[in-house]
Amino acid sequence: MLRFIARRLLLLVPIMVGLSILVFLWIRALPAGPAESLLGERATPETIQQIEEQYGLDEPIHIQYWEYLKTVASGDLGTTIRSRRPVTSEIRERFPATIELTIAALLFAVSVGIPLGFVAAKRYGTWVDHSSLVLSLIGISIPVFFLAILLKYVFAVELGWLPTVGRIDVTIDLEHPTGFYTLDALLAGDLAAFWDVIKHLILPAIALGSIPLAIIARITRASVLDVQNEDYVRTARAKGLPPRVVDRRHIFRNALLPITTIIGLQAGLLLSGAVLTETVFAWPGMGSWLVEAIRQRDYPVLQGGILFVSLVFVLVNLAVDVSYALINPRIRVS
Repeated sequence: MLRFIARRLLLLVPIMVGLSILVFLWIRALPAGPAESLLGERATPETIQQIEEQYGLDEPIHIQYWEYLKTVASGDLGTTIRSRRPVTSEIRERFPATIELTIAALLFAVSVGIPLGFVAAKRYGTWVDHSSLVLSLIGISIPVFFLAILLKYVFAVELGWLPTVGRIDVTIDLEHPTGFYTLDALLAGDLAAFWDVIKHLILPAIALGSIPLAIIARITRASVLDVQNEDYVRTARAKGLPPRVVDRRHIFRNALLPITTIIGLQAGLLLSGAVLTETVFAWPGMGSWLVEAIRQRDYPVLQGGILFVSLVFVLVNLAVDVSYALINPRIRVS
């Protein structure tokens, strides 16, 4: 198992180098380069040349990339143009919000999607199966921003049950040592603040988890339908094993591989920044942060932020590979 993980870790090196090259070249291909963005309205040909000489932007592209690679390898992702703070500091502030929202969205998607897909497969051809297919199709088709606006209108504006924006009510005084508001509220022993944080999470989590839920339900249904007709399942039933044992031990466990793949990919995508959801709900996470950086042409944020979320996506896929090996030991030898 350790050798399997070590091989996968070694594969991360060329992947991340390739990603860093793509991000580096893409940033420099954008209109109005880093020097113009740094100077803003003060940009003149003379000041642009001065900034380029100061930061080595007039050097050949391969030398610039080498210097950039050494800087990134040391853990320095640069300084934001807007706030003049280290990019890593802003990531530490923003990323917990995205993690919290992603976990809530995945819990919603997995807790509803897997049972829905499993029941649909076991009731194949019935109204339950057809209803699940229709619901999953609607979940995949409906735009996230439209669903988010609809949820806000119904549950926040019309019914007044849930808040519309942010992570916590502005009137609540709560310290944030970890950056995870749910955990911070529990550590402080403030149940009122904890419930307020949960209420702020519900609508964004439902909006963000709608598409993963639909995909997970469809993949679960297809995987269970494929597995339950295998010879070993028929043999288990012929031995007289209880249906629950057959479903749990022989069908569900062997159907987990494609389900795990989808969950892992969706987790990576959500952690990379739920741009539309975070924008609609004014959620201070990675997605809204990168949108602000694009508007303000904050190239260090774009360069460092995109590289960071790419690393997160790659690490999530590594976790999926490891989970494969745990579920099916035969994969470890590949």
